[in-house]
Amino acid sequence: MSGDILGWIVLGVAILAIVFLIFRSIGIYNRFYTLNNSSEATLGQIRVAMKKRLDMIDQLLGAVRSYAKFEQETFTKVAAMRAGVSTAGPGDLSKMEAESRSIFGRLLAVAENYPELKTAGTVASLMGPVKSLEEEIGRQRYTYNNITQEFNTMMDTIPSKFIGNLINLRKLEYLQFEEAIATPPKIEL
Repeated sequence: MSGDILGWIVLGVAILAIVFLIFRSIGIYNRFYTLNNSSEATLGQIRVAMKKRLDMIDQLLGAVRSYAKFEQETFTKVAAMRAGVSTAGPGDLSKMEAESRSIFGRLLAVAENYPELKTAGTVASLMGPVKSLEEEIGRQRYTYNNITQEFNTMMDTIPSKFIGNLINLRKLEYLQFEEAIATPPKIEL
């Protein structure tokens, strides 16, 4: 009789342990996909902000065209980045960000060399919004990298590592944007 009770207790504990593991695994699985979806949404917000910035840089390039000679290659790069930003992954966004920041830096240098350009309507109306977009992109990058860190930590720790590998997840890539232009670019006039 006592052997039957002990058997039932062991069976009950085993069933509870299995149920616990199932629910824990479901929780980990759901957390992975919540983080993955959050990272995609944040990347989408970064893409939108970068597209806006590239549109404004394109308008600025048009406005300063009469003051400084920019190579056709610069206009072509901006057009290519604008076309590709909506499908760019984290690595591509990092490259685009560095290039667009460099082009914007050259535009700022031109504005410094031509004070009347700073007060021109189009240039003055676009400089402020471009700078505020820089801040927005920085905030979104910070959010994305925090999500990426949590996701990647889950991919490195047990038991979530086993579940991530079981469902073929890979670590997310961090966004590596430059914080500032190290040296102002030289403009040949």
